Amino acid sequence: MMISILFGLAMDYQVFLVSRMHEEWVQTKDNARAVRVGQVETARVITAASAIMVCVFIAFVFGGQRTIAEFGIGLSAAVALDAFVLRTILVPASMHLFGKANRWLPAWLDRRMPHLPVDPPDEPLPAPSPDSPTPEPEPSTRP
Repeated sequence: MMISILFGLAMDYQVFLVSRMHEEWVQTKDNARAVRVGQVETARVITAASAIMVCVFIAFVFGGQRTIAEFGIGLSAAVALDAFVLRTILVPASMHLFGKANRWLPAWLDRRMPHLPVDPPDEPLPAPSPDSPTPEPEPSTRP
């Protein structure tokens, strides 16, 4: 049960870290820079969120129930290990070592996967012309 809870909690850290690395890689196509920028820009968020969770789980120890205290100790140790060792050391190090292999995807799978942009397109909004009248505010229906 603790492993499923931990997996759900730690998934956010991986999403923060790897999505920021991917954003930088899309812009620069430089894996070393993407890993470095992704780690630097998400380290504070991951560290703060995990420190809060560790404190909350440690507080379970003082509840007076042995089962809840065991969960608190186990989850706090697991979150600390996951955030401070796995997400801030091992994942960035392995992504740096793998280099271009991080972004490799078989062509047949790439064709079958949907390509959905996260950000809206970079189309500028049309500027209002100086001759166009400004819209009148609608009258209020409140009494």
